[in-house]
Amino acid sequence: MHKHGGDIYRNIDVIDYSANINPGGLPDKVIAAAIEGVKLSTHYPDVECQELRAAIAKEEGLNMDYIRCGNGAADVIFSLVLAVKPKKALLIAPSFYEYEQALRAVDCQISYYYLEEENDFVPQDDMLEAINDELDILFVCNPNNPTGVLLDTAFLERILDKCNECNILMVIDECFNDLIDEPDKYTMKARLESNKRLFILKAFTKIYAMPGLRLGYGLSSDNEIINKMILVSQPWSVSIPAQKAGLAALEEKEYVKETMAEIGAEKKILLQGLKELGIKTYGAGANYIFFKASESFDKECLEKKIMIRDCSNYEGLTKGYYRIAVRGHEDNQKLLETFAQIMK
Repeated sequence: MHKHGGDIYRNIDVIDYSANINPGGLPDKVIAAAIEGVKLSTHYPDVECQELRAAIAKEEGLNMDYIRCGNGAADVIFSLVLAVKPKKALLIAPSFYEYEQALRAVDCQISYYYLEEENDFVPQDDMLEAINDELDILFVCNPNNPTGVLLDTAFLERILDKCNECNILMVIDECFNDLIDEPDKYTMKARLESNKRLFILKAFTKIYAMPGLRLGYGLSSDNEIINKMILVSQPWSVSIPAQKAGLAALEEKEYVKETMAEIGAEKKILLQGLKELGIKTYGAGANYIFFKASESFDKECLEKKIMIRDCSNYEGLTKGYYRIAVRGHEDNQKLLETFAQIMK
């Protein structure tokens, strides 16, 4: 079984740096909305998520028919793969494991484009050479998880053009897009209308700190794909509490603004602290930092009640690569102090 971050159930009383969640926590109004949803849960949820999709459409500036909601982004990934049933796929390695898991569930043949440490885990132009008409689907995570590398739209558009040329479905995971500086500069939403071979993943999980409520969505201008996803998905996959919480979350403009400012300031402190400790860092495009340390570093941290993400089980990585979230100032100071103690 693939190991994920955020396993507080088997790691009691730790400061969790292994899951990349907004340190601001669940906004009060979102909690209240979820509670109201619980009270309404003697009824079935709206199977079409109509009110939520309309609100997302307004937020994204898109037609609501382009939106498919799911029980978290992972649910959307699985229903998309089950709907299109690809035979051959290309994945960047390392990257988010659920792409591979969903593809293997439909016996899809997977090839990898491996990111190189010597290039700071940044994809190079030769990635375009790995895209050919034998492929059916390609997944790109931007910024990538776990490396934190952020790709500009010029490079993504070159990939999309190649996918259109080869009739490949390009899936761009933008679940961390809301947690980067200038998110509008890096999203590929503007290409959706004219590109039915483009599918974008989004989630409420990270930016609104609600992974336990499970709410994500996909964006596509291809009605055939959306309809197939509906057919292969279980009904009522998005609960009433999740739908109500999502509606409330979309109103939390000030929360996003304030927490993004905090994340930006604290990320600078962490990056500087890690640099002073002599720890090699790579990408930090969103609210997490990818770095290299000793092979026992995660275990030594856990002994001091700090849980970081061991990335050795990602395809293309080995022991010694780690990811940490950006948390609040007090926790971040504790983290840097713990790292300093270990490195002595």
